Amino acid sequence: MFVSTSQDGDRSIISVEGEVDIASAEILDSAVLSEISSAPTQVIVDLSGVSFMDSTGLGVIVRGLKRAREADIDFDLVLTNERVLKIFSITGLDSLIPIHDSLEAALD
Repeated sequence: MFVSTSQDGDRSIISVEGEVDIASAEILDSAVLSEISSAPTQVIVDLSGVSFMDSTGLGVIVRGLKRAREADIDFDLVLTNERVLKIFSITGLDSLIPIHDSLEAALD
């Protein structure tokens, strides 16, 4: 898995590529915590490059959402992979977290 971060004004973007599983989830968790700690107005986790996510990855996203809400920061996802999107749908997370089909849509 590869994680990179960038800024768009006062918004933080975390771009993720590869598989988010028990072996790699800690890297994403650290990136999310770091970006939330920098107090942006919005954190966008771009998962469009993710090919697989297990329950550990979902836990990272849920913790990120909780941390962002506690800090009054918007928390959005970009998802394009149907398999990964299905996990969010099955768990009901798609009704709790704004999900966009492109980074441009999340930035609007």
